[in-house]
Amino acid sequence: MPTIYDNIEQHLLDALRITLQDAESAGCCVGYFNLRGWGRLADIVASRFDGSDECCIRVLVGMHRAPEEEMRLAQGAARREVTLDGPTAARLRMRAAEGFKEQLEFGVPTAEAERALRQLARQLRSRQVRVKLFLRYPLHAKLYLVHRADPVAPLVAYLGSSNLTLAGLSGQGELNVDVLEQDAARKLQRWFDERWNDRFAFDISDELADLIESSWAREELVSP
Repeated sequence: MPTIYDNIEQHLLDALRITLQDAESAGCCVGYFNLRGWGRLADIVASRFDGSDECCIRVLVGMHRAPEEEMRLAQGAARREVTLDGPTAARLRMRAAEGFKEQLEFGVPTAEAERALRQLARQLRSRQVRVKLFLRYPLHAKLYLVHRADPVAPLVAYLGSSNLTLAGLSGQGELNVDVLEQDAARKLQRWFDERWNDRFAFDISDELADLIESSWAREELVSP
C-alpha cells in the first residue's frame, strides 16, 4: 500500500530528506520552485551529488513567470514544431531565467535569500543541480524521483500536488503518495525524461547562475 503524505500526519519533506540520504541521482517536475522550499533540501544535495551526469538532481519547472512575449514566442514555435534560431533561443533563456529568479526569491528575507542564492549558484556551477524551464505548454504536474542503491526499490517516486516550495513540501492542503512498485515508477521516470529532453525544455542553469552572481556582485560594489 502506498503511503499518503498530507503534510499533517505524514510530511513529504521528511520523506524526501530520508530518501535523498541514499540517493545516487534525483529528478523533479514541479509547477513552482523557490528558495524557501529548496533550502530544506540543499544541504543533502550538496553532500550526496558530485555533479556528474549520473549523480545530480534535475529540476524541471513548468509554471514559471516568463515574460509574456517570450512565452508566446516559445509556445507558438512549439505548436508549429519549428526550431528557434540560436540568438532567439539564447534571448528566451535569459529572459525566462530573469523571471524565474524572481520566483526563486519570493517571500524570502534579503539576508536569507543571499545565502541561499549563493549556495544555489555554487550547485548550478558544479552541475549538482540542473534546471530546465518547460515552455512547450504550462506544466502543472508534481513528481519527485529518487534513484538509490536499494535491491528492492531502487527507484522511488512521489506523485501528487506539492510544488518545490516550503508550503508545498510541509504545508497543509497538499496530498501526495509514494510509488514503490517498480514498473509504475519506471513509467513515471520515462514520462519525466520525455519532457526533460523536449526541445522546448530550456536549460537555464548557466543563465541563472550568471544572474545570481551578478546580482550580489553589484550589491558588493555599491556597499559602503
